[in-house]
Amino acid sequence: MSKLNVSRLTNENEDGAPAVSGISTFSSTAFLVPPSGTTAQRPEFVQPGMIRFNTDSGHLEYYDGVEWTEVLVANNDLDGGNRGLFMGGGPSITNTVDYITISTLGNASDYGDLTQARWTGASAASSTRAITAGGETAAIVNTIDFATFASTGNFSDFGDLVTAVGQGVGGASSQTRGIFGGGGTPTRTNTIQYITIASAGNSVDFGDLTQSKDSGGEGVCSSSTRGIFAGGIVGPAKVNTIEYITISTLGNALDFGDLTLARGTVGVLSNSTRGVFAGGEPNTNIIDFITIASFGDAQDFGDLLTAGYSRAGVSSPTRGCFGGGATPSLTNVIEYVEILSTGNSQDFGDLTRTNRGMTSCSNGHGGL
Repeated sequence: MSKLNVSRLTNENEDGAPAVSGISTFSSTAFLVPPSGTTAQRPEFVQPGMIRFNTDSGHLEYYDGVEWTEVLVANNDLDGGNRGLFMGGGPSITNTVDYITISTLGNASDYGDLTQARWTGASAASSTRAITAGGETAAIVNTIDFATFASTGNFSDFGDLVTAVGQGVGGASSQTRGIFGGGGTPTRTNTIQYITIASAGNSVDFGDLTQSKDSGGEGVCSSSTRGIFAGGIVGPAKVNTIEYITISTLGNALDFGDLTLARGTVGVLSNSTRGVFAGGEPNTNIIDFITIASFGDAQDFGDLLTAGYSRAGVSSPTRGCFGGGATPSLTNVIEYVEILSTGNSQDFGDLTRTNRGMTSCSNGHGGL
């Protein structure tokens, strides 16, 4: 076997890199190692199509002419696309679960039932398993339920939260861990707890949020490395703070930046690159977004068709859907956005019921 070592390549004038034109083919049964580095080390002068490995996110990314975008791979396609679940809800508290196929437009269908009626809980998901935890019935509950995305039917018992939480507990997840933070016990808490999604059992202490807050339950999303908690209510005031955790470790949340508007009960979803925040209290139609791998304040994304709050969000790698909520009247409308672009939401279809305070998850979210 021959081996070629090259320390420096230049063009014929020795004032730049050589140009490789035409069709170039590299044949090997081994691998190709692309340039790599952190988000902060992204090159300053870039052209569309440039590709690198981001060591912060653990994903390949390419420059699309506007920004660095992760190379996306959908997983566990069902019925031609990723599946989103909308679970429970109130204020007429229910155990009903709806589902949609995110890649298509149309109305939701019945999936099955939770083990008990509840609302204002949290959710998490792997590519195969859906989780809902905590929430309220006549009282705050500590139960955790699970189901398998690929089948329809009723949820089963998973275990218990170490602390029962409702009133806006938030849920984030990677492929392996589900994270639940904040909410009411009934007093507001900053506690974060976690589960291992693939194995049933009770939650374990993870750390603390920077603030004790509730009504931030809808305001949580994930990449494969980070969980994001945005907005909420602290004391009598709504807040614009965004904080984050590193899902694979234990520890307290840290400051990330701020939303464009202080608000609670924000509808949130993400792919592996962007977190998108829609509506919230006070009743608003604002949609803003962050790049999860970096730090900083949210930026304007567009507007909802109708101002509202307490919407539930589900996502595929390319599309996000916000369902239900209040405008302030209860609604069953589902709206969608294309996550990789900015712009106003569009009509998707309807849920089987008018509801708010639902938990929601998908098998294509940003944490997978």
